[in-house]
Amino acid sequence: MISRFHFDGSLPASGEVALPEPLAHHALRVLRLHDGAPLVLFDGQGGEVEARLVVRGKAGFAQLGERRAVERESPLQVVLVQALATGDKMDWVVQKAVELGVSAIQPVQAERSVLRLAGERADKRQAHWQQVAVAACEQCGRNRIPELKPLQPLLHWLSAHRDGLNYVLAPGGLTSFGEEPRPQAAVHLLVGPEGGWSEAELAAFDAAGCRRVRLGPRVLRTETAGLAALAALQARWGDY
Repeated sequence: MISRFHFDGSLPASGEVALPEPLAHHALRVLRLHDGAPLVLFDGQGGEVEARLVVRGKAGFAQLGERRAVERESPLQVVLVQALATGDKMDWVVQKAVELGVSAIQPVQAERSVLRLAGERADKRQAHWQQVAVAACEQCGRNRIPELKPLQPLLHWLSAHRDGLNYVLAPGGLTSFGEEPRPQAAVHLLVGPEGGWSEAELAAFDAAGCRRVRLGPRVLRTETAGLAALAALQARWGDY
């Protein structure tokens, strides 16, 4: 497998570029790539660039080759609206959602979210999750990085998205994806926290015209539900 790296900045059309220190460290010290090793670079603006690693002392450079107009984005735009979860569950959800083709990820603070974030802590976690998304793109071949949006209170987010196509994952939902028509616009997929949605939140979803969707007869964990739904959506309307 040829190593793929996200280049933080715009890649020029040709020539040689210095690799940013974190990228060079990962290539030279972690992966132990040698001088002349083939690379693939992408800058998040679409397409990818074939390159060769150039090692000079402790510094790394890339000799750029052809830029290829390769896109691996799903035709289905899904924004995962994920209630905060504890431990490393959010890292897992972000990583796997990117692999499954999500367009963007919107963390929300739900009533029963055990994890509480605000201010600088929220900003740091957002930046961390964005880097998780970058690493997932490097691994899975995507050349456009899904945006990790700033944390919002759930009802604040809902008030600004009442007119969208909002699917709420909830046990006992009135419909399934197999019964839904093909969406004509972006889909928002709402996933609750470990303790589930509160009655007040469910009432707010109903008032906003959201559609409660079930995923079979079993109750799925927060780190499972959104990923299962993304896979189902890709199989039904996406690129599976």
